[in-house]
Amino acid sequence: QVQLVESGGRLVQAGGSLRLSCAASGRTFSSYIMGWFRQASGKEREFVAAIRWNDGTTDYADTVKGRFTISRDNAKNAVYLQMNSVKPEDTAVYYCAADRFYIIRKSIRVYENWGQGTQVTVSS
Repeated sequence: QVQLVESGGRLVQAGGSLRLSCAASGRTFSSYIMGWFRQASGKEREFVAAIRWNDGTTDYADTVKGRFTISRDNAKNAVYLQMNSVKPEDTAVYYCAADRFYIIRKSIRVYENWGQGTQVTVSS
């Protein structure tokens, strides 16, 4: 059974940086797409970034392109989201998710496995 555990969320000032981690277990993830999503209070969950595990292909939401970087560590079975130049509008609960498909998709409905989320709060 797939398990995803996020960590690294905290309070950070606008313009600062932080890195979120997602520890993945229970499967061999070489055929998976791993995604980061976020949900701000009172809003719908939205796509942030995704990476194809086997070749490192990435995709980003326009709102974070150039500021956030998704990466993975095969040896540690982990996925990361490096967040730079954060803004107050980045405040949300961030979720790690896994999709058993070969093309990166951005819809939350296609991701079968989810972590519990980690809170990121950006102060102005």
